[in-house]
This record gives sequence, C-alpha cells and structure tokens, in this order.
Amino acid sequence: MNIAVTNLKGGVGKTTSTIYLAAAAMERGYEPVVVVDADRQASSAEWLDARPIEGVTLIEAPSERTITKAMAKNDGITVVDLPPGDERLVKTAMDLSDAVVIPTRAGGIEFSRVERTVEILPSKVRFGVVVCSARLGTNDLEETINWWKKQSIPVWGVIPERVGVAAGPEARLHREVLDLYHDILKKAVRR
Repeated sequence: MNIAVTNLKGGVGKTTSTIYLAAAAMERGYEPVVVVDADRQASSAEWLDARPIEGVTLIEAPSERTITKAMAKNDGITVVDLPPGDERLVKTAMDLSDAVVIPTRAGGIEFSRVERTVEILPSKVRFGVVVCSARLGTNDLEETINWWKKQSIPVWGVIPERVGVAAGPEARLHREVLDLYHDILKKAVRR
C-alpha cells in the first residue's frame, strides 16, 4: 500500500504527518514500513537520521524516476513525503498511491492549494484532509471543517497544536498525536 502525503502548499505538516503515519503503521504491525522522502529539502530523511524509528526504512527519491522505483518495491506500507509546488512529482506519486493524506492548516489561504491538490488526484484514489497544528475550540477550526464538508472533501483528522509536535525530531513522538495518526492510518488503509 502506498500513501502519499501531499499539499501543493508548504509548511502545512507534510513531514510531521509522514513520520507519524510511518510510526503508526509500525505500531499496527504493518511490515515492512518505508518512508520515501521525495522532497529535495530531505526533511523526513533528516528527521529519521536524528531520531530513527525502529523498523522504518528510509529511501530518498526526489525525482519522478526514483520515486516510481521506490514506490514499486514495498510489499508493506510506503508513506511518501512530497514537496510543495512540484505538481509533476506530486502527480507521479498520486498516480501510484492507494490513498492520499492532505495536511493543511485552518483558515487563510489554505483552501485554494488543497483544492488544486484535490483537482490533480486520480479518481480512484481515496483521500482526506488532516488539519494540522489546530487550535481546538476556535472559530477558524470550526469554519475550516465546515468548509471542507460543504466541498465534499473528507476530513480524516484534526491534529492539535502541541509544542512537542512542532519540535520535530528534537522531541520524541507525542503519544496523543500518534494515537490520532492511528485513526488517520485506518481511514487511509480502509479498502
């Protein structure tokens, strides 16, 4: 199973979502679990170098050719961290994916980039939005969720704003957030 983590906008939680989904897949017993870092910034690679997750293999594949090869290899779960703004690379990965997780933030200019990401999705691929760094109980969050529902875009999860999560590899994985990614993973792998 291939799961692409993408949004054409940057800074929305793609790398964090990738790492947490891979950790959740390991805890759920999916093996092997591979993280494909397709972003030239190599944030997932940097994270896993600093804080490896036992049983998770990393492949750096920042081109269409290398990502195609990397996504074809695994019999378990592959989670792909995609770069912002590179529609060709994102489209290549989505064409090879069984599910797409679209991290975003609440409010602001997020809507148009998620809409564009959804527009280039193949029709056969399951997808859902994950609202990252959400300030629970705010009007922005409520309005964002209602907006996605009106657009018939499924919301697979809401990840609360947490300092430990924002710290990336400098902090250990946050248990509460990891449990939320377990639920997101279940939605992604549902057949």
